[in-house]
Amino acid sequence: MALDSELMQILEWIAAGLGLLNIMLLVWRSVWNYAFGIASVAIYIFVFFETRLYAESALQVFFVLAQVWGWYLWYKVGDDDGQVPVRWLDWPSRVVWTVATAAMSLNLGWALHRFTNAAMPYADSAIAGASVAAQILLGFRRIENWIIWILIDVAAVALYINRGLYPTAGLYGGMLVMSLFGLREWILAERQARTA
Repeated sequence: MALDSELMQILEWIAAGLGLLNIMLLVWRSVWNYAFGIASVAIYIFVFFETRLYAESALQVFFVLAQVWGWYLWYKVGDDDGQVPVRWLDWPSRVVWTVATAAMSLNLGWALHRFTNAAMPYADSAIAGASVAAQILLGFRRIENWIIWILIDVAAVALYINRGLYPTAGLYGGMLVMSLFGLREWILAERQARTA
């Protein structure tokens, strides 16, 4: 049993490191972020399942598929340096995304609470639901994805500390800082493209 625990901790550290590389490349709008992202989330499938964060574990399966899809979308529009253009959503789209994300999160939380032994079903599902929305918006290169990731990172740090996933809590703390930089960088890139 101790070996399993040690192995899971090693896997968690590897996944966290790959996740940091993924976010660093996202800040710079590099299409190559996806290679590191896919590797990171594939490992996290097992890490989260072992700690009974089932929505987070299932979310990683979604992330693998979404990262492949995002990589394709970004590759199609990237420039010679592998950078992609970005833009904002309009207000009606923001409202739709917010309502749909809240509905998905609440329904998933109810299902986890009712049908599983999930450790923190509503917190887990809120992070999962918001992460789905943020990942899709990231694939579409919308700046709002960073705002959602910032909110997710704050909530995730608390959740992962509660579950004893300290390297992952550290990863999300680092991702919070990088998300703030990513938001700033993407806003500047959008402004420059609009005024060019």
